[in-house]
Amino acid sequence: MPATQAAELIRKRELSPVTYVDAVLAAIEKTQPTVNAYVTVTADAARAEARAAEQAVMDRQKLGPLHGVPVNIKDLFPTAGVLTTYGSAIHADTVPAEDDVLVSRLKAAGAIMVGKSTTPEFGHNGHTTGPAFGMTRNPWNLDRTAGGSSGGCGAAAAAGLTPIGLGTDGAGSIRLPAAACGVVGLKPTTGLLPYEQTSDSFFNYAVAGPLTRTIADAALMTETIAGPSPLDPWSLGAPRQEPFGARPANLSGTRIGFLSGLGKPADDVAANTQACLKAFEGMGAIVEEAGADIDWMAEQARTMYFGNLNVYFGHHLAEWRDKMDPLLVHWIGLGQGFGTVEFRKAQLARSRLYRSIQKLFERYDFLVSPTLQETAITFDRTKDMTGSWADGWNACVYPFNQTGNPALTVPSGFGRDGLPTALQIVGPWWRDMEVLRVGAALESVRPWAHKRPPLAAGL
Repeated sequence: MPATQAAELIRKRELSPVTYVDAVLAAIEKTQPTVNAYVTVTADAARAEARAAEQAVMDRQKLGPLHGVPVNIKDLFPTAGVLTTYGSAIHADTVPAEDDVLVSRLKAAGAIMVGKSTTPEFGHNGHTTGPAFGMTRNPWNLDRTAGGSSGGCGAAAAAGLTPIGLGTDGAGSIRLPAAACGVVGLKPTTGLLPYEQTSDSFFNYAVAGPLTRTIADAALMTETIAGPSPLDPWSLGAPRQEPFGARPANLSGTRIGFLSGLGKPADDVAANTQACLKAFEGMGAIVEEAGADIDWMAEQARTMYFGNLNVYFGHHLAEWRDKMDPLLVHWIGLGQGFGTVEFRKAQLARSRLYRSIQKLFERYDFLVSPTLQETAITFDRTKDMTGSWADGWNACVYPFNQTGNPALTVPSGFGRDGLPTALQIVGPWWRDMEVLRVGAALESVRPWAHKRPPLAAGL
């Protein structure tokens, strides 16, 4: 059930928050041995909050927009009184005293946290595996990756183990699992949602964002938690967003640039992408190929990514190396090989990429590409020590972390193997709600939320 529908039914006293939370917890318990979407389940606290939520409804108190709706929180966000491991043995016993600002806003809106969803160690990998918890599996096929690093969020949304989840995205970590699991994932404009957890506030390219089954749920969650925080300088200049429901999507005359040179998709992904482009044209949009001459700075992005991993986590190696994820250790080692000049040149390449994308938006209203170039890969392929960068796994997504543009992934169909494929929709800075409206237009003619994994259909 979408969060928007559940919240409405709860307000009308047609759905009990207690019944709803119990159902979600039962589904989590049933799927933990297979999907493994959670590292911590807060069942007792969730049931207590559900009882309080139900009493608030009966007492006709003022209710928040997510009142009584279960949510999962990626285990990179501090949660007061609840174990927060960051996917690492280093924090196996860490229990924060305070919630992250976004967690606080979700709770203030009435959402009920049912647990902490899995993440690879410190969110470093595009596949959600790790020594601390094992593998998070794709609900569509348990032999395939759920993506990462917000893999627990993506798997939970696909399998019905909460309608909404709070994830993070530093090089595709919301969009990769959303695409792999056949759900919606929004990487907002940098600063639209304050992200207080980054180590470097000013050089940041990571954001927080929603993973949901429907566009309306992603919009509701984004509207609910958007707003500045004094701890995130990027958020201080964020303009107020027009409400998602203020006007319907109108694609007549909308100019869409198809980034045909961004990656080399498999035939089934390419076919589903073309079907989406034709759907846009059927709604009046003008679609053209775009960006053929852009340098997507893949090598420089690796330099910054691995270099930052070394700066942020390299100091743990002396004590914790043997208990850390071998891939993270390997990537930290790669980061140790970069000098200041090489790192600074990579930063300058980021500025060039940003300006190239800005130039495209002088001609186009939105840009689109496949999200992933193939369906979710098998676990044996995730063991390649090049990790997320293997086979161009995140080739289509990382550029928009570097440029800061809002980037939405939505299901585009299914591949030959029966697994989901996905389309990425990118907009100008601060046009997040308009990006979501374009996604809603596609959802209206190519719906996806009613299609559920066989594993979830039996819950």
